[in-house]
Amino acid sequence: MADWYDNDAFWEETRTLVFNENRRAQAPDEVNQVLDLLGDMPSRAAILDMGCGIGRHSLEFARKGFGVTGVDRTAAYLDKAREQADTQQLNAEWVLADMRQFRRPDTFDAAVNLLTSFGYFVDPAEDRRVVDNLFTSLKPGGRLVMDLMGKEVLARIFQQRDWHEEPDGTLVLEERAIKDDWGWIDVCWTTLRESQLREHRFGHRLYAAGELRKLLADAGFKAVEAYGTLAGTPYDHQAERLVVVARKPAASSRPPDPGECT
Repeated sequence: MADWYDNDAFWEETRTLVFNENRRAQAPDEVNQVLDLLGDMPSRAAILDMGCGIGRHSLEFARKGFGVTGVDRTAAYLDKAREQADTQQLNAEWVLADMRQFRRPDTFDAAVNLLTSFGYFVDPAEDRRVVDNLFTSLKPGGRLVMDLMGKEVLARIFQQRDWHEEPDGTLVLEERAIKDDWGWIDVCWTTLRESQLREHRFGHRLYAAGELRKLLADAGFKAVEAYGTLAGTPYDHQAERLVVVARKPAASSRPPDPGECT
């Protein structure tokens, strides 16, 4: 399903579903877990939150004194993040940009990409471009944490259709279809709230742990490790998410692009 990710209406209409009350409440614990995965960080470390949404993680990093740059392609989300930062008197930079284009060479001590903010693009080369941007934007020795729904996890828990009620009373019917030999998932959310029925369609690429580790390694990352939760549990039959931690070498040894002169 092409270009759903470039539709402002999609993101604005699904904001309360993606960032519901429960998810917002989880942000402080999730940030603490991410910091544990990252290991020792300088007290004023620069952190890139790629696909920051409404800034729930960025704000927590800022609250801990880190220098945070939140990047997202949805202006309404960044407006919400900026409003919260101003209200809470927190310092953070908010950048309106596509993750396929944003890069600041050797700038950040760490980067995070959370809540399956990856794999949206039909052409897999664009996923590689995002990973390249993350690699380039990290300082030598910098670390990356990615969190998404792994292919193995989804295969274990997959349901073609189910429904639930959001904290605000919205009823949500979720329908899912697996395509391309478990390479892609199409999803439709049908919501009912105050007698208003709406439909939201999207899709994204599915990565197994080995596939994501290879993608990161091919981009130059080292010490790529997979976990089953942000708490660092094993990526095994009980995994809840696919969480990958990777490091940019202290002396960059990124493989040359095939099109580059050497």
